[in-house]
Amino acid sequence: MIIELPFPPSLNSYWRRVVIKGRAVTLISKQGREFRANGLKQIGTVPQLTGRLRVVLDLYPPDRRVRDIDNHAKAIFDLFTHADGVWADDAQVDELLIRRCEIIRGGKAVVTVEPMAG
Repeated sequence: MIIELPFPPSLNSYWRRVVIKGRAVTLISKQGREFRANGLKQIGTVPQLTGRLRVVLDLYPPDRRVRDIDNHAKAIFDLFTHADGVWADDAQVDELLIRRCEIIRGGKAVVTVEPMAG
């Protein structure tokens, strides 16, 4: 399965801490919710993958800013866990490859998910 998504938010901007009734709570940020909503539309309904999985993330950043590429995987993994299908849980992923690709206007992520061989 290969899915093209918008460039994901960094882990640093995906979560936010708020205080509700005197209690600190961690929530998905507005940017994270927007990424998830847009991603769910792009994924649609797909057959759920079972068993052990391999994931390749090809990240095409929107600009030359310095980024830690590992900070973008969480938003994608959470999206796939909440999508109708893809996988039951990201604990199924045994292998992850993240590649930084060339800069493109607007940025994007191309995600390949496949069963592990053998």
